Amino acid sequence: IKAACAHANCELGLMNDKMAEAISAAARSVAAGEFDRQFPVDVFQTGSGTSTNMNANEVIARLATQRLGATVHPNDHVNMSQSSNDVIPTAIHLSACLMLHERLLPALATLAEAIDRKGNEVKGVVKTGRTHLMDAMPVRLDQELSGWAAQVRLGVARLESTLPRLRQLAQGGTAVGTGINAHPELGNRVAAELTRETGVAFEPKPNLFEGLSSQDTAVEVSGQLKTLAVSLMKIANDLRWMNSGPLAGLGEIALPPLQPGSSIMPGKVNPVIPEAVAMVCAQVIGNDTTLTIAGQAGNFQLNVMLPVVAYNLLQSVEILSGAARALGEKAIAGFTVNDKNIQQAIDRNPILVTALNGVIGYERGAAIAKLAYAQGRPVIEVAREKTDLSEDELRRLLNPEQLTRGGIGAGE
Repeated sequence: IKAACAHANCELGLMNDKMAEAISAAARSVAAGEFDRQFPVDVFQTGSGTSTNMNANEVIARLATQRLGATVHPNDHVNMSQSSNDVIPTAIHLSACLMLHERLLPALATLAEAIDRKGNEVKGVVKTGRTHLMDAMPVRLDQELSGWAAQVRLGVARLESTLPRLRQLAQGGTAVGTGINAHPELGNRVAAELTRETGVAFEPKPNLFEGLSSQDTAVEVSGQLKTLAVSLMKIANDLRWMNSGPLAGLGEIALPPLQPGSSIMPGKVNPVIPEAVAMVCAQVIGNDTTLTIAGQAGNFQLNVMLPVVAYNLLQSVEILSGAARALGEKAIAGFTVNDKNIQQAIDRNPILVTALNGVIGYERGAAIAKLAYAQGRPVIEVAREKTDLSEDELRRLLNPEQLTRGGIGAGE
């Protein structure tokens, strides 16, 4: 942003070429992380982020002075045509937008693809469905995974829907949104330079008063990140349940063993990645609460919780990016299916009798299910005794794979 402002001020005749080049070069060195140790300012500071803006101005001014061989002033030159009140909101939008493009959206695409690949691998596996954590009608494992993939892709679509507003920058509003002490063309020139630099189509905010006084777009993006966190939490918990055991749990799958699970119980292996993902999701949901509160701090012409907005929003994007990649690459891609456990559960599932509703009615079906459960017998055995249906008819109606196809008379 500092480099783009120097470039724009030069184009507009407000700064000479040599000074603009010195500031731009210094700013790029700082942005590359070469001088991170020169930024001791805590995130919990004045609500406009002035401390951080001036920290940047002073470091860049010192470096530019050394390069130019003449004095470059932190306020008069590096901060020319700017205020903390437009620089920090611009930095929030710019950094969040770039992190979404470069980290989170690619990570989510990788996750969705990993789910798709695993779904293709397990296409023939029919398992007991569950509602309320109780046995329900059968589903195919690839159907279950298709729901996960859809959640991830909907999360991508939600985030992408926020990008047009996130690409709008507050630069040029200066102190209160009027653009005092800035050339009227500055915002357009800065957006154009940042577009050229990043390849992302940035543009000035249509209303700079909104750009300074509110953080509604950041709150919106955070809300979409929270929704994504809820989706990933569901997927992580499904994996934990399916992996539970190996003897006293569901034991439907085995996640890749990544580390010993206990310092006292030898041989125990825990679902490390799903648990890590769940904790990331909890953090993101908490960050969204902070952003919701901070977004309300737009008193008159300036939001005064900008640093905490930036901190929480960028942390959410960063940790979700890592969690999505880990979930796909270290959990979903490598889990194996315990066919024996899955088949045993299907064979004992009394809820299969639901498929007979249209033939024998709900009441008789319920009686058969209860008896099968009480006696620990397969539904087909009890139905053979309690109905006039033939063995072939029962096998057709109670075929678990056929039942995953839906419809009326699914066995047909």
